[in-house]
Amino acid sequence: QLQLVESGGGLVQPGGSLRLSCAVSGSRFNIYAMGWFRQAPGKQRELVAAITTGSRPNYAESVKGRFTISRDNVKNMVYLQMNSLKPEDTAVYYCNAGYYLETYQSYDYWGQGTQVTVSS
Repeated sequence: QLQLVESGGGLVQPGGSLRLSCAVSGSRFNIYAMGWFRQAPGKQRELVAAITTGSRPNYAESVKGRFTISRDNVKNMVYLQMNSLKPEDTAVYYCNAGYYLETYQSYDYWGQGTQVTVSS
């Protein structure tokens, strides 16, 4: 079993930056690919960024060039650096553990979510 705890959300103005963190405990962190999802009100949860066990990142088109996912296999942490934030980035952001089968696949390990609001 894995436990995932997100932090770092908040209110930021358009063009601003936030760094989300996800602390992972309970199992061997380095065997899991990791992903960040987000869910805006009335919309489906979508994959924003994912990172392989070897730290190769992948991004949704909507965030490419603005967001950076990284992991620290010593500290069992995953990060999402978000720059040039837009109002449409407003959502609850979730950390997830998964694996790759050509594309990122989720296990049913989720954090509680952290709210990101981009507004002036």
